[in-house]
Amino acid sequence: MAEQKPYQRTRNLFDPTAKTPFKLSRSRLENFLNCPRCFYLDRRLGIEPPATPPYTLNSAVDSLLKKEFDQYRMKGKAHPLMEKHDVRAVPFAHPMMDEWRENFKGLQYHHKPTNLIITGAVDDIWADEKGALFVVDYKSTSTSAEISLDAEYRQAFKRQMEIYQWLLRRLEFKVSDMGYFVFCNADKTRNSFDAKLEFNLEIIPYEGSDAWVEPVIVQAHECLLNDQMPDYSKNCGHCQYRKISQSLEKGVLAKQNIQGDLFLR
Repeated sequence: MAEQKPYQRTRNLFDPTAKTPFKLSRSRLENFLNCPRCFYLDRRLGIEPPATPPYTLNSAVDSLLKKEFDQYRMKGKAHPLMEKHDVRAVPFAHPMMDEWRENFKGLQYHHKPTNLIITGAVDDIWADEKGALFVVDYKSTSTSAEISLDAEYRQAFKRQMEIYQWLLRRLEFKVSDMGYFVFCNADKTRNSFDAKLEFNLEIIPYEGSDAWVEPVIVQAHECLLNDQMPDYSKNCGHCQYRKISQSLEKGVLAKQNIQGDLFLR
């Protein structure tokens, strides 16, 4: 079997001396908030954290929802779910909508103070009769509990929406603080699968604030400029794994060296 070499990316790395703008996605900013050290390893040194399996079922739901809402976008009418939840808006029709929803493109804004291009692929945008835009995010789940945004891991959902609001405002759109999550909750109470999943759809409103976004962009940029790597993060599983494993490995290697010395004697 061929030897597997450790993977280290050599492209799309931040160069402190470069004059060209550097792209930084919404998800990478979230990584910075979660762990500056892992963010630095990824964007500056090209060492990505272990990948998670793709959420293919979630992606399928997102794709079908986009197609469904697009039908009402073309008609300039509200989706029945929007009417059910008294959301007085219609899917926003704009020639850039497909690109705004495309991964690796999305909404883009050049933040000149840091020379970073901030990007983010939005799921949907709705608009009211006065032209105000509402950021919309699709989420898939399967739970018998009441859907809430209060769970710790769902705070990232809120930040995701707020970055999209920030981007649209920088692109000179009128954006409401109010956004909407469309939750698709798979029903597990049915007696059989029958080769299909049935979902209950619900709209959860959320009033966001993007005041934190620009300061975090500046902090992330300062992190990338620094030649000194950030310290291990106490709340990062990757950091703690590396720290503990390296400590144990050093102990084992030290013990092996001692035993080797005794054998040589």
